[in-house]
Amino acid sequence: MPAPGVRPGHADLRVSNQDREQVVEHVKAAYAEGRFDKFEFDDRLERAMTARVHGDLMPIMHELYGPRPVAPMPYPPGRTVPGHHHNVRADTGGDRLGAAAAHLLPLAGLFVIGPLIMLLAAGKTSPYIRKHAVEALNFQLTLLGATVLLAITVVGLVLMPVLWIGGVVLSVVGGMAALGEGDFRYPLTLRLVK
Repeated sequence: MPAPGVRPGHADLRVSNQDREQVVEHVKAAYAEGRFDKFEFDDRLERAMTARVHGDLMPIMHELYGPRPVAPMPYPPGRTVPGHHHNVRADTGGDRLGAAAAHLLPLAGLFVIGPLIMLLAAGKTSPYIRKHAVEALNFQLTLLGATVLLAITVVGLVLMPVLWIGGVVLSVVGGMAALGEGDFRYPLTLRLVK
C-alpha cells in the first residue's frame, strides 16, 4: 500500500542513487538545524541509504516536512549536488573573487603562500573559496615538488621552464573558472591537502 499522499504506482517505483542522496541531504540539513538527535539522525540516514522504492523514502520526507503533496525535492541551500561533490556554488561575488585570488596569487610570487592565505582567511566561511584554495594549494605544492626533483637532472633543467609556463597558464585558467563560478581541477596534481 502506498505511503499517504503518494500517487498509486509511484511508491513502487525504484529509486536511484540520486533520489537517495537528495533525501540524505535533507536529513543532514535537518540534523544540522537541531531538529532531531543523533539516534534519530542515524535511523533516518540508514533508512534513506537502504531505500529501494519511493515508498521507502516518502515517510522520511513526511517526518521532516509533514504530509505535503509529492513534489520534486530541491536540494537544501548551500549543499552540493550528489555526483558533483566538487560543484559548490559561490554565494556572493566576493566568494568568486576570493576563489580566483587563490589561483592568481601564486603569479604574484606567493606560490604556496597565496592559496594558503585564502584557505585560512576565508576557507572556513566559504565552501567555494575553500574548494578552489585547496585545489590551487595542491597544485602549487605539486609544482614545487616537481621543480625540486627536476632541478637535480639535466633533462629536468630543460623541462623546468615548460613546467612553470604551464603552471602560469593553468593558474590563469583556474582563476577565470573561479570568477565564472566554474569547477576547475588541475591536471597531474597530487592532492595532499583535503
